[in-house]
Amino acid sequence: MEEVNRFVESEAERYQQEYDDFNDPESNDLHHPLLKRNRTLSSSPLAIVGTKVSHIESLDYEINENDLFKQDWRSRSKVQVLQYILMKWLLAFLVGILTGGIATLINLAVENIAGYKLLAVVNYIDEERYMMGFLVMAGANFFLTLVAALLCVLFAPTAAGPGIPEIKAYLNGVDTPDMFGAATLIVKIIGSIGAVSAGLDLGKEGPLVHIGSCIASLLGQGGPDNYRVKWRWLRYFNNDRDRRDLITCGSSSGVCAAFRAPVGGVLFALEEVATWWRSALLWRTFFSAAVVVVVLRAAIEVCKSGYCGLFGHGGLIMFDVSGVEVRYHAFDLIPVALIGILGGLLGSLYNYALHQVLKVYNVINKKGKMHKLVLALSVSIFTSVCLYGLPFLAQCRPCDPLDSSCPSTGREGNFKQFNCPKGHYNDLATLLLTTNDDAVRNIFSINTPSEFNMFSLAIFFALYCILGLITFGIAVPSGLFLPIILMGSAYGRMLGIAMAPYTKIDQGLYAVLGAASLMAGSMRMTVSLCVIFLELTNNLLLLPITMLVLLISKTVGDCFNPSIYEIILELKGLPFLDAHPETWMRNITVGELADVKPPVVTLNGVERVGRIVEVLKNTTHNGFPVVDSGITVSTPLGSSPNSANELHGMILRAHLVLALKKKWFRPEPRRTEDWEVRKEFTSIDLAERGITIQEVTVTKAEMDMYVDLHPLTNTTPYTVVESMSVAKALVLFRQVGLRHMLVLPKYQAAGVFPVVGILTRQDLIAHNILDVFPHLSSKGKKGL
Repeated sequence: MEEVNRFVESEAERYQQEYDDFNDPESNDLHHPLLKRNRTLSSSPLAIVGTKVSHIESLDYEINENDLFKQDWRSRSKVQVLQYILMKWLLAFLVGILTGGIATLINLAVENIAGYKLLAVVNYIDEERYMMGFLVMAGANFFLTLVAALLCVLFAPTAAGPGIPEIKAYLNGVDTPDMFGAATLIVKIIGSIGAVSAGLDLGKEGPLVHIGSCIASLLGQGGPDNYRVKWRWLRYFNNDRDRRDLITCGSSSGVCAAFRAPVGGVLFALEEVATWWRSALLWRTFFSAAVVVVVLRAAIEVCKSGYCGLFGHGGLIMFDVSGVEVRYHAFDLIPVALIGILGGLLGSLYNYALHQVLKVYNVINKKGKMHKLVLALSVSIFTSVCLYGLPFLAQCRPCDPLDSSCPSTGREGNFKQFNCPKGHYNDLATLLLTTNDDAVRNIFSINTPSEFNMFSLAIFFALYCILGLITFGIAVPSGLFLPIILMGSAYGRMLGIAMAPYTKIDQGLYAVLGAASLMAGSMRMTVSLCVIFLELTNNLLLLPITMLVLLISKTVGDCFNPSIYEIILELKGLPFLDAHPETWMRNITVGELADVKPPVVTLNGVERVGRIVEVLKNTTHNGFPVVDSGITVSTPLGSSPNSANELHGMILRAHLVLALKKKWFRPEPRRTEDWEVRKEFTSIDLAERGITIQEVTVTKAEMDMYVDLHPLTNTTPYTVVESMSVAKALVLFRQVGLRHMLVLPKYQAAGVFPVVGILTRQDLIAHNILDVFPHLSSKGKKGL
């Protein structure tokens, strides 16, 4: 017992010494320049967002339970609560309506622009004016790529790329700047139309996910930042938690609009992008996806009447393969398993190669806007040369005399004549001289066992492997889904041709399985991909072997590297918290992490204005523990009372700035009454963000006045004891969606300072910990 008492006394002295040193102006770290501090646990919070380096902050998903919040909830009537619930459903409905409408607009524009471009090229080919046909195609593609790239480079760099990694990071708690603004939305729409119409090896699926998320974010905050609507009913959604739910609905709606797969869209949001989930959110995402399907169905029916130009053929099923009987036996599991293994190997290889290419592209993009434009236009020219020139290498194949659709000379069809004589078709031109969607339909085509030969499919596969690597990363909106589907379907169809004498499975179904395997091998998704492919192909009998392929591909791919989105997150420097901590994180405690950080900056419950201004100007912290010192602690009968330090809670930087801005000062150090607080502040005021200390002016006389921080302080912050392992703390931090985690001492004795330190997202990133603790091994399996 004496040893314990001595330990408690030593700990008290240590904490009190740190506290005294930190509050001593002569030794205060705040007076030292930030760049000259010793190396600490946290790394620089900078990341690549879009094509530029940005300062990264975390989001406040935690409920800030201060006095004003509690009063606001107590004062809400049943009508206001019902209004809040109805508004959630109304916003989910609007997200579905707008996402479906914009997706229809993009599809209509792409089909018409690309369709008329291909019709013009085919006309020149029919006249055997091949050079003129190439110039028209290359010129149109060059112009469309130029428009998309110019918009991204000059107006909205964050619109480049798919946007899915940044959405994952946002829903994980990372505030990615400028990702969901009005300019990003407009550029994403126009840029997607230009890039896809230009025939580049990219899809509109990723951009549609980003578009849906932008719509949701703008609706939730009442419009763009500079023209935000201040309607009273929108005040309930002026927080990160509700905006997170809306953006989840938007991402689900985007996938639904891209693949016309409502259930697949919901599962995609659940499996791939969302970090935090609950049943109420599941219902709203499904409702949004259902609204998208209704809008798409209505638009398709209208366009079938001929009001939409070249757009309007087909229905909700994009790549229907239900017209063939699916029969397979035990022997067929061998090629099916082989497709899964190939998908895992090629998917991980594609991830590695794309990672290296993106590193090179980052170097190029840093050189300036002109280099980004030149890179995008160079890829466009190379793509046009390959798409137009490679079909000349293929041999003309005779048409089936019983097939009246062969050859076809229009913009679509399975048997394009291209440069072949009458009665013959060019199978490689069928795949290359068309839109990406039509190329997938052609290679998925069923009951066509002799349509494509191995040589053409090998050229197609090699070409799209190259284009898939060099196209992703240029300064245009781009998606990864369709390029991976094209690559996977090519080797799947080749395997189907090779196995034709031994199997009953149609070659088109082999192409579907190949596409699914490569997507699982690269993106590491299973459940959502399975449902998306079922909704894409309308063939439920494929379910068993599709599940087997996806499981094998993901397992094989996980043996080599992370998913492609995780690689992009790491490359961009976004501090994403993975669901599974590293094994070695069990060997270190949160107290040890807190020890290697600078002493925690604390504020008194009633603090001097000058001290608050000093802290805000000399630190970048976003949260500060509020400690009341000299609190009398009751003791056993007969003992004299002791004084101790009490942790009242944590106050956010934005609330401190708000108090300074409103000049909520008192000449004497005293606690304020409830009526004084409600007279000056509302819960809406506390939800506002963006005000900086540089925008606030405090006079010299006001510096000696006082502010009562108790009403603005979150009295229930999440805390952990210093002996907790980092692995356990990481799981808690991620699942609850925290921004700050207070570390408390193990021994709560009188005289012990109540806070050991504060852990943030940057402190829990694996490579940041290893920078400070290099003796920890980063190898081994992931646990928990």
